[in-house]
This record gives sequence, C-alpha cells and structure tokens, in this order.
Amino acid sequence: MADRTPTLRARGLTKTYRTGDVTVTALAGVDVELFTGELVVLLGPSGSGKSTLLNILGGLDRPSEGSVMFDGADLATMDDAGLTGFRRDHVGFVFQFYNLVASLTAEENVELVTEIAAAPMAAGDALDLVGLQARKHHFPAELSGGEQQRVAIARAIAKRPDILMCDEPTGALDSKTGSLVLEAIDRTNRELGTTTAVITHNAAIADMADRVIVIGDGRIQDVRAVARRKPPSEITW
Repeated sequence: MADRTPTLRARGLTKTYRTGDVTVTALAGVDVELFTGELVVLLGPSGSGKSTLLNILGGLDRPSEGSVMFDGADLATMDDAGLTGFRRDHVGFVFQFYNLVASLTAEENVELVTEIAAAPMAAGDALDLVGLQARKHHFPAELSGGEQQRVAIARAIAKRPDILMCDEPTGALDSKTGSLVLEAIDRTNRELGTTTAVITHNAAIADMADRVIVIGDGRIQDVRAVARRKPPSEITW
C-alpha cells in the first residue's frame, strides 16, 4: 500500500539538447513526486518527454536544470560514482527490450544482479515471484518474449530496489503476453512494496495504477488518482 512519503521528489526539471544551432527541449520545468510503495503510470505519446523523465529520476541522466531529491541527496549534483551507487543500490530497471545474456540460463541472468547487491533475494525466489520458477534452467532462446521480459523483471527486483523503473515494458508484446508481464509488475509492487513507475503510451494500462501522471510536450499535463486500481487481468487493451 502506498503512503504519502516521497521516495523521490523532483523540482523544476528541464532537459535541453543542442544539435548545431537547434535546441530541443525534452522537459520544461517538471515537478513530480514518486510516493513510497505506489505504482504510478507515466502516460504520454512518443516524444512527450516521459522516457527522459524516467532516465533522470533513475539516475541514468542529469537534468539541465532542477533537482531530484532521494534520501536527502540531490541526484542532479552527484558525480558519476554517486549516480552509479544510486542505481546499483536503489533502482531496478526494466526496458522494452530484455537485454538478457543469451549464454546464461534464466536463473544465471538473475544471479548477475544478486552478485553485486547488498542484500539480494535468491534468484529462484525472484523468478517464483514472476511465475517462472519452473523455467529457471532455460536459456533465453527457449523462452517466449513475455517469459524473457519476466526474467528481466526478476533480475531487476532481485536486488530488492527501493524503486522499479519500467520503460514501455509491454511495448514489444501482444496484449495477452503483455498482461502476464503487467501481472508480474503488479505483484512485485503489492508484495514487496516497491515504489514502481511504469512508462507507457497505452492509456488502458493506466487502470492498474494508484496514480496517473500525463506528460505532453515536456510538461506535466495532468495528475490523477485512480479510484479503484484494477488487476492487469481486468484491463482491456
């Protein structure tokens, strides 16, 4: 259950890119919070700035202006070593593409993370949480796309992160397979209490959230609480 304690608090986030004489603004003064234990959906079309926002909140990038506060420290002013430590110790990432090591089994792919985490869960337990304990000795080529994505989720959560960042986790999947992936994310959030952010352009996925943040043209367009959070099995794509 989410509470009202911010895990992350960002203020005045601006991100600009310059190519020759052209300046592109990806974010324009964004204020946003992720509350402890919540599942929030960041909803917006391609090019809206949502991936840029997630990258900054997850310590993969720095803003041109603004602050991102986590546990009393500002990610925007951390050096590279500080950001690396933040990502290693506090954040799990799930991307559209699975990035599994082809020569390793599902269990071994998860163990890659547990070897560097301070207090990880067992790889088998992480795979069980996403419904893949029986497939732990299979290689990625022997798994479906949805199963590979669930291995990626198990890998992300095995280090017990404070925050799980998911960037279009169902973007390469059909609706039936995508629902299984969303169920794994939903179960992780509910059972572990992991603060979870899911980026998507699919408005239907917003029904599984505690809160929806709508992004457009690099700005927050709307923030709304969801009256009844639906399990992914009830979502119609």
